[in-house]
Amino acid sequence: MRQSWWKILSVLLLSYTLIAGFLGGVPVKPILNETIRNLYFHVAMWFAMMIFFIVSLVYSIKYLRTNNLKDDWYAVEFANSGILFGILGIVTGAVWANYTWGKPWSNDIKQIGAAISILIYLAYLVLRNSLTDLDKRARIGAVYNIFAFFLLIPAIWIIPRLVESLHPGGMGNPAFNTKDVDSRMRMIFWPAAVPGWTLLGLWITTLRIRTRILEEKQLTNE
Repeated sequence: MRQSWWKILSVLLLSYTLIAGFLGGVPVKPILNETIRNLYFHVAMWFAMMIFFIVSLVYSIKYLRTNNLKDDWYAVEFANSGILFGILGIVTGAVWANYTWGKPWSNDIKQIGAAISILIYLAYLVLRNSLTDLDKRARIGAVYNIFAFFLLIPAIWIIPRLVESLHPGGMGNPAFNTKDVDSRMRMIFWPAAVPGWTLLGLWITTLRIRTRILEEKQLTNE
């Protein structure tokens, strides 16, 4: 029970997100209307994605300092979780865009940057799987992972803020405007973004890490 409290917390927070997210009050905004509820899913999942990519980066740096293969396993599994939530973020964003912009994909700068970032991380997985030597795979993978993260920052957070964008946060289009998101939404969004979806991703990641460790032990015994 002591080791499972955060799993229970994740279930409770996401249950709260689903119930309050669909039934709670939201600001009445033209065009957005009820689709503004997607903030609890689309944006919150992107927050979780960034947390996982940061943790993956930390473990890649740690591997380069220690040469401990477990650090490499943690790095790749947190990257996998980041990719999962990144894809979910793109999908939920496309659904949102379909109702507010008229089509799911408008070649908006943030959409393009998000797609490029996910492709860069998918290439990280392909690169790792193409190498058979464990130490070489871990070292090259760690270096590429660091490279991928520092490409992610301008692709998602810097360039889209310098040009016109349909997304909030573009030039002349402020993100998280106080008039757009009221206190009712913040009471749902922040529990969903930081603890809720992040803890769910952590749960998935720990299961994958445990599976990987068991597989490695089995290969060693053989």
